[in-house]
Amino acid sequence: MNKARLSTIFLIVFVDLLGFGLILPLLPYYAMAYGANYTVIGLLVASYAAAQFIGAPILGRLSDRYGRRPILLVSIFGTAIGFLLLATAEPLGRLLAERFFADIAGAESVLIVILLFVSRILDGLTGGNISVAQAYIADITDEQNRAQGLGLIGAAFGLGFIIGPAAGGTLSVYGYAVPAYVAAALASINLIAVYIFLPESLTPERKAIMAKSSRSAFSIRALSSAFRRSRVGPLLNIRFFFGLAFSMFQTIFTLYAAGAPLNLSAQGTGYVLTYVGVLVALVQGIAVGRLAARFDEYRLIFYSAILMALSLLGWAFADNLVTLMIILAPLALAGGVLSTVINSALSKVVHPDEIGGILGISTSLESLTRVIAPTVGGYMLGQFGAIAPGLFSTLIMVGVVIFAWRRLINNPDPPDNSEQIESHTVAA
Repeated sequence: MNKARLSTIFLIVFVDLLGFGLILPLLPYYAMAYGANYTVIGLLVASYAAAQFIGAPILGRLSDRYGRRPILLVSIFGTAIGFLLLATAEPLGRLLAERFFADIAGAESVLIVILLFVSRILDGLTGGNISVAQAYIADITDEQNRAQGLGLIGAAFGLGFIIGPAAGGTLSVYGYAVPAYVAAALASINLIAVYIFLPESLTPERKAIMAKSSRSAFSIRALSSAFRRSRVGPLLNIRFFFGLAFSMFQTIFTLYAAGAPLNLSAQGTGYVLTYVGVLVALVQGIAVGRLAARFDEYRLIFYSAILMALSLLGWAFADNLVTLMIILAPLALAGGVLSTVINSALSKVVHPDEIGGILGISTSLESLTRVIAPTVGGYMLGQFGAIAPGLFSTLIMVGVVIFAWRRLINNPDPPDNSEQIESHTVAA
């Protein structure tokens, strides 16, 4: 395992997530300052995930064909532009309103909000660089230590979300645009780091083979074909439904914590989220590699799904902060293991020139859950109370446990690495 390259990728992902964490908690306040209501804010948050759902598999496929390094450069550049547009939304909106819509009342606020949407959509479309980073790690690791290598990305996620929101809150006292400027600067530093320090992980021979392969063309039929495959399909199904249950917790936690029975302040919620970030970093940086080295990946998926179901059930009935803090530990463990090990398993049951594409599909499915979960979870929270999202997520994970037992544990057929994603020419 190439430790120097892994360290570089870790820093790249960490800086990327640090920039994302800087602006994520401030987006609702930024939008509300210009008249956006809760529905518009929800759509603003979901727009990034929706755009990433489209962009991630395309970037993954392009990285199979043209190499990981150039696609990382393009995607990070798009992220930097997205953050810069976010930072300058106010002066740009004011300029456009004065020049073209001077006679229309409220045009300035509307244009500013539109620019916020454009910035998040642009960042989402080019924000599949995480899947490309995962493919890079898959290129430079073997099957024995791949899960450990991919766990570094999860650790970078955790650290980024520990430091980012706190730093963003501190910087916001100088204006909501300041954290966005800092995030743009961090993305620019990342761009320079990739250009100078990160060599291409694909050999010229492999790139030449992939450039001639029609498998690198993303299509709806290829996506459908991936779900029909004997080993890829079950893993993608588990990835989606686990992601839906886990995203239900992640995306509505702030709303859940603000209401009964916890009634936490914004500051208290921030402390809890920092605690979750520490747990995620520990799980991804330490626990995942050790567990993957000792246990079969399919059994890890199965038992982690059971732990996730039990943890979500505990979340549903948590009636005080102490109980919630205890439940968050196994919840973070199960979520961290599932996120990493599913992607590791996917990378092992496809041909090497499909790794970027299949991890892109995995990322896009995760993005789709982050579009669906806040809508469904928020509705259930409002209509049925704090217990409803946890119970609903538990039911989803019970289904995942049964499915994993039938398709992964109780299935005698071995993984078939020669099975290929079906080639099609109909573009998405």
